Formats: sequence, structure tokens, C-alpha cells
Amino acid sequence: MTFNHPYKIILADDHALVRKGIKRVIEEDLDLQVIGEAGDGLELLEILESLQPQPDLVVCDIAMPRLRGLEACLRVKKRYPHIKVLILSMHKSREYLAQAKAAGVDGYLLKDDADTALYTAIQEIRHGNTFFSSLISD
Repeated sequence: MTFNHPYKIILADDHALVRKGIKRVIEEDLDLQVIGEAGDGLELLEILESLQPQPDLVVCDIAMPRLRGLEACLRVKKRYPHIKVLILSMHKSREYLAQAKAAGVDGYLLKDDADTALYTAIQEIRHGNTFFSSLISD
């Protein structure tokens, strides 16, 4: 499947260094473009309110200040059902995975897997599939 436009992504993580690293990995693919960054859930929602064009995907951490990632994702999916959401977390707990699925996310990737599986997760979601880290979704 070919696409006519770059796949637009927003990164939401409270660690700037983590965002910078994720952005670098994502933008190695010229067909992927980071169009915004947020340091917490409230900032993510504010960016979505003002950003045009809107992103195709939000890559979001779970543990963030002011508004937790799962709550932010739930609000994103309710308000912008066309935007896909990929959780990128260090939390291997099945409870977090269940909460993420209940929030309607399109994927859950462990930061431990990100160096090898981030691109695959993004492509799966872009093609209309879901992606859940094999380390917790067996």
C-alpha cells in the first residue's frame, strides 16, 4: 500500500530526551513526520485543539504529570476517533495493557522493544491493524 502524504505523528512523553530519541528514530523514514511534541497529557490535548492538519497518530507514554497518558488517550479517542494512538511505555503490567485496550488505543509497545519494533508498530497501525508488544500480549 502506498500513501500520498507523510504519516503525521505527535509525541507525548514527559522526558524531552526520550521524545528526541523517538523523533530521531521515526524520522529516519522519510514517509513519517513528527509534527508536534507534548510533555504531558494536558499539553497533548491543547496541541490537538490548535494543530492543523491534525496528526494521524499519537505516540503517548502512560506515566506523565498533570494528566496521565491513559486518560489523555481516552479523551483523544473520544474527541478525535480518526486519530490512532500508540502507547509507548516501560510498564509491562497486564493491568496497564487492559486499561489501554479499554481506552481504545491502537497499540501498546514497551520502551524495551522500541529500538526494534517502533517502526513495525507504526506501520501496522498505519495499515489499519493493531500492535501489542509480544512481551505482554501473549
